[in-house]
Amino acid sequence: MSRTGARAVLVTGGSGFLGINLCRHLLHKGWSVRSLDIAEFDYPERSQVDALAGDIRDISAVERALEGVDAVVHCAAALPLGTEQEITSTGVEGTELLLRCAEQRRVSRFVFISSTAVYGIPDHHPLLEDDPLHGVGPYGEAKIAAEQLCARYRARGLCVPVLRPKTFVGPERLGVFELLYEWAFEGRGFPILGSGANRYQLLDVSDLCEVIERCLDLDAAVVNDTFNVGAREFGTMRDNVQAVLDRAGHGKRVVSIPAAPAIALLRLLRALGLSPLYEWIYETAALDSFVSIERLQSRLGFVPRRSNREALVANYDWYVATRERLRGRTGLTHRVAWRHGVLEWIKWLF
Repeated sequence: MSRTGARAVLVTGGSGFLGINLCRHLLHKGWSVRSLDIAEFDYPERSQVDALAGDIRDISAVERALEGVDAVVHCAAALPLGTEQEITSTGVEGTELLLRCAEQRRVSRFVFISSTAVYGIPDHHPLLEDDPLHGVGPYGEAKIAAEQLCARYRARGLCVPVLRPKTFVGPERLGVFELLYEWAFEGRGFPILGSGANRYQLLDVSDLCEVIERCLDLDAAVVNDTFNVGAREFGTMRDNVQAVLDRAGHGKRVVSIPAAPAIALLRLLRALGLSPLYEWIYETAALDSFVSIERLQSRLGFVPRRSNREALVANYDWYVATRERLRGRTGLTHRVAWRHGVLEWIKWLF
């Protein structure tokens, strides 16, 4: 694959938010990078990345993508806004196909990007890697099933680091965060469920990319495990939202609204197709949500550098700098704004 002799890595979902940030990171570190994605790879790095168009559920596409690679980082997934069938077939069947083909080709590492959604709505914090798994909705359930596949192949000898990142932000990230950024940019306040005193951990995408790199580089005996990944420094949900409003500079404040009736309304709007917010977002927004990163620090020797506030402010600055170019682009991925539905009208209340 590489004409320079660099180590070669396949990034599935390379056109996505995490995918492009990881491609850029690994290119900078001297890797030869190939991407496999059903979406077009429409970035300035196109000439540096061997970008293949294909579906991870298509064996011919997977076998072609694995030719000549030393490692795989599996980022591709159908997001929670997709149908249950799409989420399951991509997240479970696609992962199994990739694992099987990677094993057959004797790929040295298979890094799987899971999610803290596998913990469901927990009754304690911080969450540990050995805690019971309870997926919320098809997305969380698919991640659990995919992790079980990873464990099966790990037991057969394949090195399969599994990462469970908190929600991460950075360049190219929009999705649900675009709602906050747009309201802040327009000089509006922003609603939060409940008091906002719940501790809510996020993650900067650059820190996640460094963790992935360590899973590719460190000794297999060290990385062949499951790791939570989240910011070391984080505050409350109110802190998170207010940091963006402060950066916007309009003097606006967070607005607390009663959680129970707001969640009931969001459930109804979601059922009617009038809101882009899915179950995992509104069911956990008023609760504590943070994981232990002790295993990450002790085993991989890495301490996440950016705090929640720093990550959010940097992502907001990127949004402001690229806002005009991105206007009018909507869809179901993290790279574009979601259709606001009735929230476009509700914002006038703030």
